[in-house]
Amino acid sequence: MAPVARPVSRAAGRSEPPAVRIAGLRRSFEGRTVLDGVDLTIGRGEFVALLGRSGSGKSTILRAVAGLDPDVEGAIEVPERRSVLFQDSRLLPWASVIDNVMLGAHAPDIRERARAALREVELGAKETAWPKTLSGGEQQRVALARSLVRDPELLLADEPFSALDALTRLRMQRLLQRLCQRHAPAVLFVTHDVEEALRLADRIAITAEGRIVHDQPVAAARGNPERLEALRLDILERLGVSGD
Repeated sequence: MAPVARPVSRAAGRSEPPAVRIAGLRRSFEGRTVLDGVDLTIGRGEFVALLGRSGSGKSTILRAVAGLDPDVEGAIEVPERRSVLFQDSRLLPWASVIDNVMLGAHAPDIRERARAALREVELGAKETAWPKTLSGGEQQRVALARSLVRDPELLLADEPFSALDALTRLRMQRLLQRLCQRHAPAVLFVTHDVEEALRLADRIAITAEGRIVHDQPVAAARGNPERLEALRLDILERLGVSGD
């Protein structure tokens, strides 16, 4: 049975439904069970980081929520407007930066919106450039602008900064934080980096054996270094990594 994907309404107020609700998600590949009854909700404007060992199903969950896996089983409720940010920028090399941002988007004012999105990611002067002339970080900023131009209610990110050097990665994390504060999409962010999850997320969910085995709020610990360190060590232990 394929998942039932239904748009979520945008009703205002605290009683509004979550942006994402998935229940009983199951997926197998060649007889190997990868997802075995995953349940997860994401509130509107909430940033959820998904952590887990390699092969634990993180990217499979994200692909299912993005609607990219027709063979997954379970129930999925998602907003109508959603964008996906991948590990590589997936820019078309024969298209200019602004044409890459507009790719697949249809609106009478799409070019002006694309220009505004490029300004938001600090690439307003690069709209006529070709992707091959950009650094890796700039290419990912173009990909982020392409996501923003759709005004997504849900942003799905699959390790989007993992291929960047440490300084560029930190800059991209800060840029993403600012943009999320401004646009307030719900975010599902797959990462292997505990520090990145602690820096960005409101909640951290951990996958293991095909399920969500731990779901932990993060934001309240950020103002307390001792609580944040205790949380970091706890997450590392749950992932089977020594905190020493």
